[in-house]
Amino acid sequence: MPSMQSPNRADAVLELVDSIPKGRVMTYGDVAHHLGIPSARIVGQVLAARGDSVAWHRVVLSTGSAAAHLAARQLSLLEDEGIEVRRGRVDLRRHRWSPKAG
Repeated sequence: MPSMQSPNRADAVLELVDSIPKGRVMTYGDVAHHLGIPSARIVGQVLAARGDSVAWHRVVLSTGSAAAHLAARQLSLLEDEGIEVRRGRVDLRRHRWSPKAG
């Protein structure tokens, strides 16, 4: 995918997503911001292309929702990790993770 740009950028996305602890989430925008990537969509493209090797389900939309085409599977995986899902959304105040926070 051309907008993924460099393989190093894709690897950085995968490495960060892989570091999200069980029971915590980041948004696509959080990942992009942390890595200095100009668009959350690039993060989504990386995960769509190569995310099966990491815990892709721990990355959600800025509303705490899952992408529509993945919602049932993603929310089920998150609930299996102990994340409470209400009305199809994760409470970001409770479950959001930042690499700085440890």
